[in-house]
Amino acid sequence: MTAKMDVTMTVNGTEVTREVEPRTLLVHFVRDHLGLTGTHWACDTTNCGACTVWVDSEPVKSCTVLAAMAGGHDVRTVEDLDTGGELNPLQEGFMREHGLQCGFCTPGMLMTGQALLDRDPDPDEATIREAISGNLCRCTGYENIVRAVRWAAENANGDGGHDAGPDDGADESGGDESGDDTAEVTA
Repeated sequence: MTAKMDVTMTVNGTEVTREVEPRTLLVHFVRDHLGLTGTHWACDTTNCGACTVWVDSEPVKSCTVLAAMAGGHDVRTVEDLDTGGELNPLQEGFMREHGLQCGFCTPGMLMTGQALLDRDPDPDEATIREAISGNLCRCTGYENIVRAVRWAAENANGDGGHDAGPDDGADESGGDESGDDTAEVTA
């Protein structure tokens, strides 16, 4: 019988303690012990990046980090990216720019992409490609993922890219002062 140990860490802002085997990987800790299944488990070799989480605000591949090593640290998973039940700009960018297909790599791409945006709020394409180079996607060819990160960088104010100005009630195309430029459809 394998001895067990208590591991305590803060996950998505909440302190948690669980009894685990010393060999428990962080990916299994968050998925199996905490029920946070957004973090995906795939290669067990750090090759694919689907298991990327943050430990103390740095992206790590949780398939090769022991849960015990994360003890006492702050861990953030993909479940914590939304803001009050709303998609954050990167999540919305993935939706708008079709940055996912099968979705398996998406949690790792989101965590890696958000870490990049937190460090560099306006990365160019080459910087984005370098940042996500440790995450594999077998579906998209990365073009839409890069576009999704750029969309997030350009729309980080959280309102979908609409910058309200002082004269925002007027529509240059002749709409009324209320900003309602929808046409009435009659049959």
